[in-house]
Order: sequence, then C-alpha cells, then structure tokens
Amino acid sequence: MLGGGLLPGTLTVVYGATGIGKTHLGLTFANHGVTADDARGVVLDMNGRGDSQQHDEYAARLFAWDLKPWAHTVTPMSHPYPSETDMQAFYSNALRWVGRVRDFQVPTSDGGFEFDWNWKASYNRALYTVRPYLYFHFAAGTRRVVVDGVEPMDAPADSIQFHMFNDVYHTIIHRDAETLGMEICLPVWRHRAFIDSHRYDHTAITTVLLVTTEETRLEDLLARKVATGDIGATANTIVVMGSERAGHRVARMLSLVKHRGSAMTDEIVEFRIGAKGIEL
Repeated sequence: MLGGGLLPGTLTVVYGATGIGKTHLGLTFANHGVTADDARGVVLDMNGRGDSQQHDEYAARLFAWDLKPWAHTVTPMSHPYPSETDMQAFYSNALRWVGRVRDFQVPTSDGGFEFDWNWKASYNRALYTVRPYLYFHFAAGTRRVVVDGVEPMDAPADSIQFHMFNDVYHTIIHRDAETLGMEICLPVWRHRAFIDSHRYDHTAITTVLLVTTEETRLEDLLARKVATGDIGATANTIVVMGSERAGHRVARMLSLVKHRGSAMTDEIVEFRIGAKGIEL
C-alpha cells in the first residue's frame, strides 16, 4: 500500500476503535525492526489501566518475542547504564495518566491554570524511566517506536496523553543523541566516551502512534475532522482502521488518508487478524 514504506524519521498516526487490530499492527512494525534495522522497536504503552491490551501475549504468540517491561531508572548523578537483562526489555508503561489536561492543573492567582506540582513531580519521576528506556535502546540500534494506549478524547488538545506524547516525541525521541546522553549520563566527563561512541541519528527514528477512537465504522473515520491539537494534523502518514458490513459479516477495513514522501494507494483494503497477525 505504501510504495516506499513508512519513511525513516517520520510520524505515522493510526486511528481506529478498540479491538480493531491497532496493537497487532504496531507490534508487527516493531518486530520487523529485527530485519530492517537489526534491532526490534520499542513499545511505549500510555494506557493507564495497565497492560489490558495484551502486548506480551500477542508478541509471544505472533513473533516468539518475550516482551518484558523496562524497570531501569536513572535519577540525576546515579549509575546510568542498564544491564544486559535490562536491554532485553522492549516495553514500558511508565506514563499511566489518562484524562483531560485540566484534571492535572490548579488555578493560579492571575486566573489562569498551571500543572499541579505533585503531578509534575510524579511525571518527572516517570521520565527518569522513560528517557533512559528510549536513549539506551536507540544507542543500541533501535530505530522504531510504537506508542499505544491513547484513548478517545473529543478535543485532543485537552488530552493529557497527547500532551505527554508531544513532550516525549520532541524532547526525547527527536532529541540530539549527544545532548540527550549528556542529560542522562551525569557527570558528563565520567561518561564522555560512552556518549561519543553511541551517537545515533535521531532524524532516522520512525514513530507509530496508535490512537483509539469512538468511531468504529471506516466511513466515519474517513470523514473524521482534524481537531485542534490533533497530532494527525502534522503527521507524515495517517492510517484509519474500521469495520463495515459485508453481506452477512462485518469486515475489517483499512485505508491510507495521508502519506507524504512516496507513492501510496487510494484503495480501501480488507484485512483479517490471523495466526500471524495482520493479514491483508
């Protein structure tokens, strides 16, 4: 469907209702990194309910992939390097907050709002896990990031999940490798050799964001309006996955709404979830 595939360094947003197959698609993309990049992609699950989407079960059944959760945390001035066992963990759900941005804010004296200090402290502590999770995998060769668990929101600009994704995307995923390494590995002089020998091209990291929608029918997803704050407005590629009645059954269908940089098909394609995952 994509003449040049998902282009390195771009953002793809996949919209679809819960259960339509987004997680299967994301895990397939991450696992294919073994062939394309010599390293699997990483999965960042932003689902506040925990691993309800069965990432580990799907990964084991589809790819014989033991998808372990990352637990290595690097606080300022602490020993930064993960162990070999830590580096076998390609899953993290450290960012578990869902809801509206306003739920995590407090009023200010001038009539505005700012993030609650306690939430900011908790979020920063979570980043002590997320930042090394991404950095050390990138340094080891990973070039694919799958972000899952983004729940429906009428106004994306109001979503705390979109706020966190935007922050992670711009300040970690697409952060210069040397700068990010110096922020994590402190004091810098002690870890200078590691930072210099593990530089990578952050512009080559490809991200797939899986967004759950209230709409279930493909027709409704194709007619979906881009709202203020919707990441899809700036994404390179948009994929929609929905269902449609086909005679006496309900068919799963997908379509490419947008793709910049290479050829794409304008077809609506039926797919199934089989023993090997997504099958067109």
